[in-house]
Amino acid sequence: MATLISGKENCVKCEKERATSRCTGCLQYFCYNHFKDHHQELNKQLDEIEVSRDIFKQILDLQINRTNHGLILKQIDEWEENSIKIIQQTANECREIVFQYANRDIHQIEVNLIKLTDQLTEMRREDDFNEIDIKELVESLSHLKDQLKETKEEPNPPSNLSIQQTFTPLVNKISVIIPSPQPPSSLNTKTRIKWKQYGITVAGGNGKGNRFNQFSSPRGIYIDDDEQSIYIADYENHRVIEWKPDAMNGLVVAGGNGQGYSLDQLDRPTDSILDKKNNGLIICDRGNRRVIQWSSQNEKKQEILISNIYCSRVAMDNEGCLYVSDWDKNEVVRCKPGESHRLIVAGGHGKGEHRNQLNSPTYLFVDQDRTVYVSDYHNNRVMKWKEGARKGTIVAGGQGQGHSRSQLDHPQGIVVDQLGNVYVADCWNHRVVCWRPGAKKGSVVVGGNGRGDASDQFQYPVGLSFDRKGNLYVVDQSNHRVQKFHIDNDD
Repeated sequence: MATLISGKENCVKCEKERATSRCTGCLQYFCYNHFKDHHQELNKQLDEIEVSRDIFKQILDLQINRTNHGLILKQIDEWEENSIKIIQQTANECREIVFQYANRDIHQIEVNLIKLTDQLTEMRREDDFNEIDIKELVESLSHLKDQLKETKEEPNPPSNLSIQQTFTPLVNKISVIIPSPQPPSSLNTKTRIKWKQYGITVAGGNGKGNRFNQFSSPRGIYIDDDEQSIYIADYENHRVIEWKPDAMNGLVVAGGNGQGYSLDQLDRPTDSILDKKNNGLIICDRGNRRVIQWSSQNEKKQEILISNIYCSRVAMDNEGCLYVSDWDKNEVVRCKPGESHRLIVAGGHGKGEHRNQLNSPTYLFVDQDRTVYVSDYHNNRVMKWKEGARKGTIVAGGQGQGHSRSQLDHPQGIVVDQLGNVYVADCWNHRVVCWRPGAKKGSVVVGGNGRGDASDQFQYPVGLSFDRKGNLYVVDQSNHRVQKFHIDNDD
């Protein structure tokens, strides 16, 4: 704040030659009294900053409260209230059934007693009865007493009553959907991140087959970090498999009932994504030319979302809109939930290599701005289409089919991080590559060691995804396995 001076300097306030201190901030000289005034003035400025800080904090807290207690929390509260009502209503209905069942015998005794009373009344009114009538009345009353005694001795509740629990949930489980799939933040903080070059098999890898520990030409992959599960479209087995960490076998969660068109069957599925809002999977049922919503609660309660489309892959944006690549029509369409209208968002001008065309589009990635990235399979490039754009931009490849760093060979799976780096499963080059924004060449991430089944090799990699820790997952199609590559923290 201040330094003492030994020479003679004039005070900036009183101009007297008795300055004793110099402010290290404004570099001016002050006498003892005015230096204290100067310090008090600085304190006032600091107080004003604190007041401004407090006001800003109030505004920030209000915004946080609005954010945290907005529509989402209101929906959660409504779900909680409705769920409690359903549970209470069901419990009351069950109680009523128990009461009715337990009291059925007593009710019948009461009815018979009323009949006996009516008989007594009638006999007295008519004054017409004899010993036989008296005996019958005594026996009837005795029988009713015995019945009542048996009822008292019966267990409560009756031993032949039990509770049956069904596997159909009484209320639908809800979860908060975080926009996905987005690469983890760890990919966005390091521009030169690297992965271990030797992968580990986390699903399949037991040869081609239809057992629960096998795949047959797997395709798309979806990672659910919340449940620590991966979902794989098992193409030639006509099913979708869920695989848990360290599991020896997968679980069939869709299809698996042979190749077919019925609602409990699939025909060469190519991709699936988890729809947590509706508690099910959205599947590209390619052979059946449809996109289907597969309920996780009832395998016979499926819904066809989009029909008559030779779908390659599917993605979903933050608003729940679906994006589907159509292999035959060489276009990508967007569909809003509950609507049949399809909006072309990429391609749609026939097969070709111009910037407004595609040639057999496969994998998709949609970012938070609803920009669509497409693997343009037979054009050996990846295209970027901003929302509303009439033409796309080449962000990887586009230099013809080949294996040089500037080329791709039938690209498949793609993921784009928040820095705009494009990760591509370079299928026929048996490698995964990364193209940075504006780059003319890509760099090999993993693979690139020739075609093979070693842990640092692929045979036609297709699906590509990251978990929230930044670990890389690759669907190794012709090796019928999923490989996981950990981030190389030692690099």
